[in-house]
Amino acid sequence: MNNHINKNIMKILISGASRGIGRFLMDKFIEDGHEVFGTYFNTLPDKKYEKHLSQANVSDYEKVITWVNEKVNNDDKLVVLNCAGLNYNSFAHKADFKKWKKVIDVNLIGTFNLINATLPYMREKKFGRIINFSSVVAQKGVPGTSAYAASKSALWGMSKSIAQENAKKGITINNLNLGYFDIGMISSVPDPILDVIKETIPSKNLGNPDAIYSAINFLIENDYLNGSSLDINGGLF
Repeated sequence: MNNHINKNIMKILISGASRGIGRFLMDKFIEDGHEVFGTYFNTLPDKKYEKHLSQANVSDYEKVITWVNEKVNNDDKLVVLNCAGLNYNSFAHKADFKKWKKVIDVNLIGTFNLINATLPYMREKKFGRIINFSSVVAQKGVPGTSAYAASKSALWGMSKSIAQENAKKGITINNLNLGYFDIGMISSVPDPILDVIKETIPSKNLGNPDAIYSAINFLIENDYLNGSSLDINGGLF
């Protein structure tokens, strides 16, 4: 058993890396000296990220395959962070089916596409780390979030199956069930609603994104944590 993983030799792929949590993590891992590549869809990246970011719709399987094959080779020790995400709020009986399905296409199928494209390289190298981002929203049952909750809760079962298939190849796959963090979409929430959200959190404050970064490093280093979903939400249930 390898008790210490040298993260400096890893190549890190991040979907949805042009903003929010994805961009934060890309900055952190670049600062650490890692080789980092990410995707973006609509949000144009700053010029300083040009060599790191490529335009790709993660729900487009062929584009994901092409991007991965351009960035990865069989010698790479890969870490995949599935950050790309989409939300659509509507009560189920009023939902627009196309908008509802698009959330599934990005959050679930897009996540699978990147996993599917990188697993052959990981299996060849006999090493890999896959980290998906789920949400406390899928655990609590929040009105109007059926598409988002369905896409995020589906990651739990998918990861358990993929863990069973690849554990002997030195590959782990885990999920982080994120609570409310001071980054990304939360910035668009009106202050009165934000105050209500904070009151539901035992610490009464939003999470610092550094907690996500440290959790990812823990998952990278740990070779026996596999097929799990870790709550990182400040005790919110």
